Amino acid sequence: MLPFVLIALGALFFISVGVALTLDSKQREVVLKRFEIRRRRATGSLTPPRSLSPEKQGSSTKKAPTGPDFSDAFPPSRREALADLPSDALKGPGKSAKELSQVPPDYSKRLPSENAWDPETQAGHATATGFTLEEIRRLGDFPDYAALSGVPLPAEYKGFDITKAKPRPFRPLRWAYHQTMSLTKLETDWWLELESSYVERIAQRQALYQQDGPMVLQQLPGAELAAKELMEMSLEFLCARYPHYFRLDKRAMRFYNSILNTTTDLRATPPLHVLLDNVPEDFACMLRDPATGLYSFRAGVICSSLGWNVGSKIGLRLDEIHAPIPDYAAKMQFSMDRYFSKKPTDKPIQRGSWGLEIDEPLFMPPGAAHEALRETQDPSHTLERCHFRVDWQTLRRLPLSGAVVFNFKALFTPVAEFRDEPYVPALLLKVLREGKRSLMEYKNTWHTEHVVVPALERFASEQVAAGLVEEDWEPHTLAESPFFPGWREKWGRQQGV
Repeated sequence: MLPFVLIALGALFFISVGVALTLDSKQREVVLKRFEIRRRRATGSLTPPRSLSPEKQGSSTKKAPTGPDFSDAFPPSRREALADLPSDALKGPGKSAKELSQVPPDYSKRLPSENAWDPETQAGHATATGFTLEEIRRLGDFPDYAALSGVPLPAEYKGFDITKAKPRPFRPLRWAYHQTMSLTKLETDWWLELESSYVERIAQRQALYQQDGPMVLQQLPGAELAAKELMEMSLEFLCARYPHYFRLDKRAMRFYNSILNTTTDLRATPPLHVLLDNVPEDFACMLRDPATGLYSFRAGVICSSLGWNVGSKIGLRLDEIHAPIPDYAAKMQFSMDRYFSKKPTDKPIQRGSWGLEIDEPLFMPPGAAHEALRETQDPSHTLERCHFRVDWQTLRRLPLSGAVVFNFKALFTPVAEFRDEPYVPALLLKVLREGKRSLMEYKNTWHTEHVVVPALERFASEQVAAGLVEEDWEPHTLAESPFFPGWREKWGRQQGV
């Protein structure tokens, strides 16, 4: 299933965020109903030729932006957070952190989004969140991102065993679809979640990069600070959440990973490669154009895309990314651009999207052999090969660079797991049977339904007979969504707890 941003990642998340958070209830219902009928399609774009430089890849197909001007729209500044830092937080000569916290942001000089930043000539230029390049330089490596962003570091995950850990059993199923897009406040302890597939997934991602290179990882000029900031925030999170597996030596700038038995020299390793080698999540960094206030995809490491790749989307604005989506320009573009222009750093959000797959396809660029499986209902397919894929997604703004960052991961659950999960088989069956056909086509579930539907019918009947589900229960979004009743107990049993 397509993740969101870069067609589906953006098509689902951008639409849900912009519409759900900016329109009134009556308008929101109209737009959501329109969105329900859009068919999911793989992009026809191909990776730009390797001979093109990153600059050309990001700009060769650009069209002039149209619509409202967001050049003077900014997110809430985080400069006041400097007052919460120690008195020696800023190195070198100049005002103290407390003094600078009282200086309002000056946006008269804005850092570019498409050229590498020059700390010598652009020291006084400001990012979208109101920090100057000189102030960021003085903060140095690994500043207090919790204070700067307003998002606390996670609590230590005591008793966590990577060899037994299972992902939380996300079942983001809803009925009816127009009720809600299921946006929720980010559970900050779970921003990056590890499980027993960690070693295998990191190796798989590294192999994909070795094979496909710029199809899975690229960074354009101007994204240097965002990539470094994202890397540092991710490593700080891992060390706080899983201290028995990760250690950071900030003085030597080395990161120690005892799961993989690796040591990373952070001065010598590009930030996105640090993420590729240590974090089993995908990231997409969107940066603000100071001339227009619009955001474009400037850096990312994405190894779990179906139907598109980084190379085909890097450098594009939101409206260019969503050009294939019907009515996007007329109905959705303004809301998306406005939401991005104002998104604060201290209100990260999360959601999940789902699909049904044969086996566990992680990365499927256009033309991949796995696409052929979606064209037929192969009678040889068995329930054991059918999986429920969830793309669990978060969206947050970085405090210093002002970049808006998506991160998401693909999780696969055998459909057979639903047998003992109350209400899940009946709810999924309801969606497959009665959901708008165009929406189901967009989700691309058809190639599995000849196997999955009979199994769900059997599971639903068994649950009623066993008293797990009321006989007259009418499927609807569960109160525990995106989970199900008793999920904690099952999750614990799977981990030997």
